[in-house]
Amino acid sequence: MFTEAINLFNLNISLMVAAFLALSAFFHFFISSPAMFSKYSNGLKKHINVFRWVEYSLSSSIMIIVIMQLNGTADYIALLAVFAVNVCMILFGWLQEKYTTPGNRDMLPFWFGCLAGAIPWLVITINLFSPKGPPEASTPGFVYGIIISLFLLFNCFAIVQWKQYKAQGKWANYLHGEKAYIVLSLVAKSLLAWQVFAGTLAA
Repeated sequence: MFTEAINLFNLNISLMVAAFLALSAFFHFFISSPAMFSKYSNGLKKHINVFRWVEYSLSSSIMIIVIMQLNGTADYIALLAVFAVNVCMILFGWLQEKYTTPGNRDMLPFWFGCLAGAIPWLVITINLFSPKGPPEASTPGFVYGIIISLFLLFNCFAIVQWKQYKAQGKWANYLHGEKAYIVLSLVAKSLLAWQVFAGTLAA
């Protein structure tokens, strides 16, 4: 026997959008500070950027929660579980950089990360096509746009690391991948923020 749903707390989507943008801005300023920039530069010479993985583990997980909420997910256990799985995906990326070397063909942490990273999108897709309420209730069109565009961009991050660790052609230069990460991060966060803003404004 099921009981009625109980509202335990509310998550404000606009504040969550501001949170992942603020996290990104904070880490960029933090890395560029005199105290941290040398550590960042030295890390790049060793083919690792710890700051990137810490920031992504938080910001990308918040982004996934925003997408799930727009998609109608309100169960806090599901949201917490997907947040944790997404963090694990990012941490596998960190392990790939920490324990392997570009070009040595050891991609086990990467593939584990891909497996973990597929789970949130599987949950989002299932929920997208599941009944959510009365027959007349439907998912807003802009949510479909967000899911498709962010799914493609999230996969581009995986492609960048895969190319980095194949280390062929221009990708043999670790800094080429670092630049790609920076551009992708800016595009993904900006696109989600603008789509949420435009969609809610239109609504």
